[in-house]
Amino acid sequence: MLNRIIRFSLEHRLLVLSATAFLLVYGTYVVLSQLMVDIFPDLNRPTVTVFTEAPGLAPEEVEVQVTIPLEYALNGATNVERIRSQSGVGLSLLFVEFAWDSDIYRDRQIVAEKLELARAHMPAGLTPVLGPISSIMGEIMLVAVKADFSKVSPLEIRSLADWVIRPRLLAVPGVSQITVIGGGVKQYQVLASTDRLRQYNVSLHELEAAVANSNQNTSGGFLVGPNREFMIRNVGRTNRLEDIGETMVAYRNEQPIYVRDVARLQFGPPAARGSAGFNGSPAVILSVYKQPNASTIPLTNSVEEALVSLQGSFPPGVTLDTRVFRQADFIERAIDNVREGLWQGAILVGVVLFLFLWNFRTTLINITAIPTSFLITFLFMRAFDLGINTMTLGGLAVAIGLIIDDAIVDVENVYRRLKENKERGEPKPPLQVVFEASSEIRNSIVYATLIIILVFLPLFFLSGVEGRMFAPLGVAFIVSLLASLLVSLTLTPVMCYYLLPRAGFMEKPGDALIVRWLKRQQTRLLRFTLPHAWEVLIGAAFLVLFAIAFIFPMGREFLPPFNEGTLTVNVLAEPGISLPESDEIGRLSEKKILEVSGVLSTGRRTGRAELDEHAEGVYYTEIEVNLDSRARDKDALIAEIRNKLSILPGVAVNIGQPISHRLEHMQSGVRAQIAVKLFGPDLPALRQKAAELEAIMKTVPGMVDVAVEKQSLVPEVVVAVDRRRAAAYGLQVAEVNQVLETALQGRVASQVLEGQRTYDMVVRLDEPYRNDMRAIGEVLIDTPNGGKIPVRQVADISLRNAPNQVWRENAQRRIAVQANVAGRDLRSAVTELRERVEKQIALPPAYFIVYGGQFEYEQEATRLILILSVFATLGVFLMLYGHFRFARVALQIMSNVPLALVGGVIAVYFMTDGILSVASLIGFITVGGIAARNGIMMISHYIHLVRYEGEGFDEKMIVRGTLERLRPVLMTAFAAILGVLPLVFARGEAGKELLQPIATVVAGGLISSTILDWAVTPALFYKFGKPVCDFYLSGKEESEHVALGQTSASPVLNPGD
Repeated sequence: MLNRIIRFSLEHRLLVLSATAFLLVYGTYVVLSQLMVDIFPDLNRPTVTVFTEAPGLAPEEVEVQVTIPLEYALNGATNVERIRSQSGVGLSLLFVEFAWDSDIYRDRQIVAEKLELARAHMPAGLTPVLGPISSIMGEIMLVAVKADFSKVSPLEIRSLADWVIRPRLLAVPGVSQITVIGGGVKQYQVLASTDRLRQYNVSLHELEAAVANSNQNTSGGFLVGPNREFMIRNVGRTNRLEDIGETMVAYRNEQPIYVRDVARLQFGPPAARGSAGFNGSPAVILSVYKQPNASTIPLTNSVEEALVSLQGSFPPGVTLDTRVFRQADFIERAIDNVREGLWQGAILVGVVLFLFLWNFRTTLINITAIPTSFLITFLFMRAFDLGINTMTLGGLAVAIGLIIDDAIVDVENVYRRLKENKERGEPKPPLQVVFEASSEIRNSIVYATLIIILVFLPLFFLSGVEGRMFAPLGVAFIVSLLASLLVSLTLTPVMCYYLLPRAGFMEKPGDALIVRWLKRQQTRLLRFTLPHAWEVLIGAAFLVLFAIAFIFPMGREFLPPFNEGTLTVNVLAEPGISLPESDEIGRLSEKKILEVSGVLSTGRRTGRAELDEHAEGVYYTEIEVNLDSRARDKDALIAEIRNKLSILPGVAVNIGQPISHRLEHMQSGVRAQIAVKLFGPDLPALRQKAAELEAIMKTVPGMVDVAVEKQSLVPEVVVAVDRRRAAAYGLQVAEVNQVLETALQGRVASQVLEGQRTYDMVVRLDEPYRNDMRAIGEVLIDTPNGGKIPVRQVADISLRNAPNQVWRENAQRRIAVQANVAGRDLRSAVTELRERVEKQIALPPAYFIVYGGQFEYEQEATRLILILSVFATLGVFLMLYGHFRFARVALQIMSNVPLALVGGVIAVYFMTDGILSVASLIGFITVGGIAARNGIMMISHYIHLVRYEGEGFDEKMIVRGTLERLRPVLMTAFAAILGVLPLVFARGEAGKELLQPIATVVAGGLISSTILDWAVTPALFYKFGKPVCDFYLSGKEESEHVALGQTSASPVLNPGD
């Protein structure tokens, strides 16, 4: 079949060239306009979030009455792998995680069905709600709305964000959600005074009813005249505080009592649970979230265009800053960096080809394979809805050397055969020579390509984040390799026919200068190695064993750290702190961070935004730090930020990066590299053991940002109704609690309309009274007999401590101690921690520790890669045996793989600080396949010379075969090395973080395997190859297998055009 493809291409040359031209034009159009661009592949694990509001319930009550029934209903549901829950004050939050390959819409349907079953076991009136479909990289930007708050009211800024900016951005296609924090939501507030209520003998219930009735419209039907009708509107609504104040509450002693007599009226915010800042000053922050599968860069541009169109309508002094956090910056920088590595690699490959071939025509034929194969790959990606990201581009970068390898081997063989044909007495037609030369090496090329594809298959069996991350790299690599194979069967022979037979350099004898020099050196090397073959083989074996021994003490990490150009700094105060105090800590943290050289700006969010799905307390501050990545080393900058924030008393600091934090949270539920989870039934015991764990972790060298999850006791005011005393006044518990809810939390009595905007009208106690336990006791309650009594007569008011929240995972209570690692590798830090914990901590029965985070996933990924690599190696052996029909040949070819291990290990030690990651292991997989490919080219040529060209099995044949394969194998090796070289020296550059370890291992492994290959492979075949040649010469193989290198007879090709 392959011969037919080559023959068809040569007979329809214009068709092949026309199809190539069309491919170049259409493929370029697809790349520039139709492929979605993002930083990483889709890393979203199917997760359904369930919110349940439970007003009035304490965290432990929420856990028992809401969270546990929901967990019981959802555990065991189809494809559910883990359930994490958080029970807070009046709120239950569940994260239901499904298998990676499940469909999120089906998952949501399953959860919705289970929730209906769970409602029967929950308190009446509670309704679990599904959260929106979210993306791990869904938060694409933060926008700061800034103003001088001494001149512009914070309420006005927040109203601008809520009613002007947010609706406009939600209308942008691709935007899924906008959350707003800071400033204060505007309310019409009626703030009652307990003293005045008691003075006028007015209850809070009466005040609430009067305010609600003061702002209503009713209909009067229609007034019908002789010729027209008029709608009758009874207008009672108002948007003036003065009108509300003039509303009568009661009539006492023939005197009206107005709202203004018992309450203070103002525009004000509700009791805030969150605040925001920008560069250390108060601000309003908008978080922009994209829809799943929306392209970040064009969506960001659309959002920015919408914001520009709005700025003319802003009040004087109000400005926007869209650079607080902008994910598109990271994407653009990363993609540009990888593209730069691609074209730099392509240029280096072109240079090395020219040096080896020393003419432009053969170089052009080889180089053409790169863009052609790339564009075929991009069209494949477009057909299967795959986008451009750092991993797909990385796959192409790693494949550059192999893409052109097919063309190199074909062109080199055609070039050599055309030269030999010119020296013949009766030369064949050039078209026939091109066909036969291309057919001659087709089997070796195909099998070499299939072997590399087989070696890459383990990537597609990886699970979790690593599988989602590296599978697209494998797809791009394999598709580009198959595309290059197609190009070598079609376009390359056609270009050889047009450019080589009549070229002037075909008349010149000999090779290029550098090739002649290399052949002289190779000849000298062979004259030494062949007589000393055993010494060479033993020396190579020692090198391999030495490399293997050095692997075990290497450090380990899951993935190399990213360089996002932005930091996420979490500052956690003690639970129970007030929002103003936490806000002050946040502002101080911003100012300290801004003192660090290299920090451009900061954007802060303290507490929780109204529409945010994360139920963080007011003690939690998250600061996005925008960096000038060119200014200084990132690690030194982070260390200085840690040092600056160390002066803050009583806070825990955790420094990471936005996407990295989200990945860590998705993996372990904790925003840190290491999550030590302690499971057990009793909260006090969990807190005690967690404190012991924290103390131990702080003593482990390299562990930083150590902190216990904020599950602690916080003070709470308890108003407990005494049922007997309440019954004595004819009151029920619910009646008392409703009045207290209105007094303390406030109740929305009505809505006020301002044009198209609506604002709540809220009735509650004024601040001096709602923050005073004595004043709370003086709130008046209506009794059934028309009297009024203070709350203190039917309820006891006390102060006590209670948990602020309860975390659960897989139906068990747990508390986590988190940490990051700096200055050492992840695995050694966790290993040392485990040893210390086992010696120093004794756990009660039913308590246990789980070590989670990146460490857990690194171990699992490493184990799986090693297991799959064994099967891949076996598959390579079987494929080689199936082709050569002799096990000794297969084993000799595979001996190249350990030679690549030597250079790979050395490269890891010197270029990645001796730390192995999942990316490094994938590099070893890649270089193993390439090394086996080179072995095929060398040994198959030895067999070809003995079998078809009359050579005997002696040193002369080994020397000839080695020298004839010197140029194509060296060109392939140098092309592969130089193709990834720009990535090798790009450590820490955005977008290249995951590719640099792969490129490092590939380059190092190819250098060692290529250098050793020229000594070891000839010596190995010289010592063990004679039975192989005898096997083929005996004809035993012909009955089972098509003869190696033999071209099938074919009619003479028509030169045609």
